Amino acid sequence: MISHPSSETGTDIRRMGPQPIALASAVLALLVAGGVAVALWRSYGSAPAEPERSSVQARQLQARATQASEQLVEKTKGLEVTQQESIDQLQMVQDQLQTARRLLASQQADTKRLSEQVTNLTEAVDGLRQSFASARSEPASLPAHNRTERTRAHAMDAAHHRRSKARS
Repeated sequence: MISHPSSETGTDIRRMGPQPIALASAVLALLVAGGVAVALWRSYGSAPAEPERSSVQARQLQARATQASEQLVEKTKGLEVTQQESIDQLQMVQDQLQTARRLLASQQADTKRLSEQVTNLTEAVDGLRQSFASARSEPASLPAHNRTERTRAHAMDAAHHRRSKARS
């Protein structure tokens, strides 16, 4: 017997009839369900990770801000110490300057006093020179006692005149 190929194929198709369509539908349904599951997992599964990342970043930023604040406090304390040292040094320099000014004023007063004394002595010496010069020019007939008294009187007048002059 000769068999018809169409009848054999038809029998095979009939046997598989509804099964391939159901199988294809089941596979398609599984693929769609898998795609939906993956999409849901990505959208909802990764959502908790984002807040964790945000909170981790927030904690890192807070730690950096705290560290920066601590550094600023340390630098501020360092500046305060440096400023206080500068103030102390400035105070020392001012004290030294005041001491130097007092010493200078004292030296100037001493110099002025000594200058006045030298001027008075110079005037007294000049007066004595003039007295001696005038005493020499007087005749020798005058007694020595008169000459000495005259010289003293003349020297005292000259000194008195110089003192009056120095005061005014």
